[in-house]
Amino acid sequence: MALISTTLLFTAALLISAAAAATCPNCGTTPVPYPLSTGPNCGDQSYKILCDNNNNDYSLKFQTLNNTYPITTITPETQRFVIQPSAFLPNACVTQDLSTLGIQMNPSLPFNITSSNTILYLNCTPLLLSSPLNCSSASLCHAYANSTGGACRNAPICCTFRAGGSTTSYMVRVRDSGCRAYTSFVDLDYGLPVNRWPGPGLEIQWVSPPEPVCGSQADCDSNSTCGADPNGNGVRRCYCNSGLYWDPIDGSCAERVTCQNPDGCGNSTDRTALIAGLTSGLGTALVASIIGILLYKRHRRIKEAQDRLTREREEILNANGGGRSAKVFSGKEIKRATNNFSRDRLLGSGGYGEVYKGFLNDGTVVAVKCAKLGNTKGTEQVLNEVRILCQVNHRSLVGLLGCCVELQQPLLVYEYVAHGNLFDHLHGPSRSQIFWNHRLRIAQATAEGLAYLHFSAVPPIYHRDVKSSNILLDEKLNAKVSDFGLSRLAHTDLSHVSTCAQGTLGYLDPEYYRNYQLTDKSDVYSFGVVLLELLTSQKAIDFNRDADDVNLAVYVGRMVEEERIVDAVDPMLKEGASELELETMKALGFLAVGCLEERRQNRPSMKEVVEEIEYIISLATAKVVA
Repeated sequence: MALISTTLLFTAALLISAAAAATCPNCGTTPVPYPLSTGPNCGDQSYKILCDNNNNDYSLKFQTLNNTYPITTITPETQRFVIQPSAFLPNACVTQDLSTLGIQMNPSLPFNITSSNTILYLNCTPLLLSSPLNCSSASLCHAYANSTGGACRNAPICCTFRAGGSTTSYMVRVRDSGCRAYTSFVDLDYGLPVNRWPGPGLEIQWVSPPEPVCGSQADCDSNSTCGADPNGNGVRRCYCNSGLYWDPIDGSCAERVTCQNPDGCGNSTDRTALIAGLTSGLGTALVASIIGILLYKRHRRIKEAQDRLTREREEILNANGGGRSAKVFSGKEIKRATNNFSRDRLLGSGGYGEVYKGFLNDGTVVAVKCAKLGNTKGTEQVLNEVRILCQVNHRSLVGLLGCCVELQQPLLVYEYVAHGNLFDHLHGPSRSQIFWNHRLRIAQATAEGLAYLHFSAVPPIYHRDVKSSNILLDEKLNAKVSDFGLSRLAHTDLSHVSTCAQGTLGYLDPEYYRNYQLTDKSDVYSFGVVLLELLTSQKAIDFNRDADDVNLAVYVGRMVEEERIVDAVDPMLKEGASELELETMKALGFLAVGCLEERRQNRPSMKEVVEEIEYIISLATAKVVA
């Protein structure tokens, strides 16, 4: 009996562990892809959603901190689903979730709002006019309110913005002192009339799930081994055996496909069918020959198109005005370096695509940026970045080692900067304490990198997306400016470059936002916001601050006007600081405010910023003479 009991317990344990990585049953007729979980024995428990059964009318719902929203579509291939935003109250420009302050997601869970969403805020108070959102008369929200009619047409103040980045990744906030209504649209084409817009929706993405947790080998199947999590958090997981890799979409260990085209890995069946066809008669042989000729021509056209695309991309890369050329890596080299783009090598992802950690044959650690497949804009941005970075060489700029253009999507190979980005150090979940002298050095190195782009590159280069998440730190906290995906070459005979406004909320030059005129002073403004982050350890945009202080630049500007700039400084920096250090903090704050001047003509150049920071550092390191 004891043996039977032990066997039953062991079998139950296996069933429980298998369920930990099992796909949940359908919710009615709707599939629930892994890792989403509708119950305790399926999916990944960090990815919980609800399967609501209302009189046998099943529907999936996403639960936020204070509400639930229906899930309208799920796309497991891109790890995204769309929820239905809250409806409006009858005959009022007010959304039903106003009482719960809108969509408030838990930032510790593996879900976030994507940048594919266009958010329209409606029925807003005048406080929003000082926000970084587009609340002008040309804002898209006015077209929506006028076309849909109803109560929102009579609410004059409304605002539009693209979600994603900082706190906007986790909330769409409504309240009486801000905006009382909102709606959202996924992948909205701004050129379409409102009557051709898609239905309202808010796109949510989930992070790829890690391998299932295990207590012992008995919790894993035959394709995986229970081992310690390399992050050193005391957790053990079922890691796939050699030759297999963890497929986060299926929630299982899968075999690696080693050929370039998975559909063409084995053709023995085709050859057998061909032989059988040839022996069946002359007519069949003739048909097979014609098919073979057509397939060969098709293959040749595809090969010629690929070769032509590769040549065009290489021509773009070499059209760099005499600068050094990038090393061209083969697709085979890149696949070997990234372990065939293994998910455990993924460093991060964004609008352009994904970045993987790689190891070259000589042992060099690299970061490989991969544009989204089929994303023309992403491909153009990557090639533009290669062409620009080939011309620059500075210790405070992330170095480009080479690129690969023979695969379907172009790849960039950068030096690997191991210690993460400044944003995570200042604001991330595991934020670290960076002392004042280190912050000054980070400010100095970043300013020197930007000054090099503005004054030493020929022609000058404007970064156009300066922000703390694009400043990388090495082991010694040396700063390097990264991500030139939005950069443009400035022609020497123009005072500015007119282009579509791009960038990140909170860092965007207001004059550029209004006039679409890009100058070196646009980078100066963005750098001024980074200086404020270094000084205050607060985010550029934070809706958890008071409505008047959501924008960090506005908040610190008000503190300066009230002669209370020291009150805005990070308390950890002020603790135990000397009188001299407090003075240098004030000086950096005043420099930041100068960079944030409304009129670009009143802002200093990056060269002048570098000189000012060097002066502040000399004060901070000065020895007191008795």
